Amino acid sequence: MFLFPLKKLSLCAKIYHMINIELLSQVCKIPGAPGFEQPIRAFVIEHIKSYVDNVYTDTMGNVIAFRKGKLDKKVMIAAHMDEISFITTYIDDDGFIRFQPLGGFDPKTLTAQRVIIHGKEDIIGVMASKPIHIMKPEEKSKMPEVTDYFIDTGLSVDKVKELIKPGDVITRERELISMGECVNSKSLDNRVSVFALLEALKELKDVDLPYDVYGVFTVQEEVGVRGATVASSGINPDFGLALDTTIAYDLPGANPQEVVTKLGEGTAIKILDGMTIADYRMVNFLKEVATNKGIKYQMEILPKGGTDTAGLQRASNGGSIAGAISIPTRHLHQVIEMAHTKDIRGSIELLKAALINIADFDWSFK
Repeated sequence: MFLFPLKKLSLCAKIYHMINIELLSQVCKIPGAPGFEQPIRAFVIEHIKSYVDNVYTDTMGNVIAFRKGKLDKKVMIAAHMDEISFITTYIDDDGFIRFQPLGGFDPKTLTAQRVIIHGKEDIIGVMASKPIHIMKPEEKSKMPEVTDYFIDTGLSVDKVKELIKPGDVITRERELISMGECVNSKSLDNRVSVFALLEALKELKDVDLPYDVYGVFTVQEEVGVRGATVASSGINPDFGLALDTTIAYDLPGANPQEVVTKLGEGTAIKILDGMTIADYRMVNFLKEVATNKGIKYQMEILPKGGTDTAGLQRASNGGSIAGAISIPTRHLHQVIEMAHTKDIRGSIELLKAALINIADFDWSFK
């Protein structure tokens, strides 16, 4: 469901004509915790099936959208569907819910957030902790931990235990909005890349591609790049491209060497992250394509963390020539993630150009 009246969006006409805000909003809103991606998986399958030759799922739940190419090589693109979430572990005698994270959280970002517990019904809850008014001085000065939080649903204990049980997943509640030339939402990591892959495959529908393309919407990336590893081992791609977000630390207090990327300065071409050194041939290819097509780009060196690039590079039989197109994003792993629409559009354009021109590059070691 579209979140804003069209008259509001008309105030942001530059944004509206660059990317499909309505589709991006839908993709960000649909729940999909790691290992519980059913809702977003169903949406992706329904949305993509008319733009590719075949759509299927593997045993783990990855969605694989296939386009036949003219030559006998395989390109796999990976964009993970899962979002950082939680899972219910315990309900106490007063009906308050304890939980465990699914993915990486900075505990201080949990304060005063709304969540959705996906039990027998979807139940709204709030992340709560001990009131500051009754904290001891040493409690006020320490950094919060995940275990300091509980979820309050406002329901009686009997109702909570009727509707919710341990093992029920919990996702964050926050809608997408436009801010200047940016979008702001929960789960831009990595739904903005799901959106980018959907849009690229749609826009390439009537374009002849040189190699077979496997657009894979992967599962369980946030808990260890699990889906991409399984999919890559099954597909055995010659080339791999991950689509994901990366840190835009162009903020007050950032030292120049800490910035990684900046919002509005273009799509990012990965050099390395904490799990992968991108193949220098893929880096050079993406730079060449971006330069030839006039696509603004910046280089990404991410000292910690990892993406589906690792699974693409190492799980294929004999390995693949792998790299990544990254979308600069501020405030990652919070409910206020922010990306620039020009960077999103540039990432779509670079992916399309890469798939069209990949057979024209000299991939030999030199």
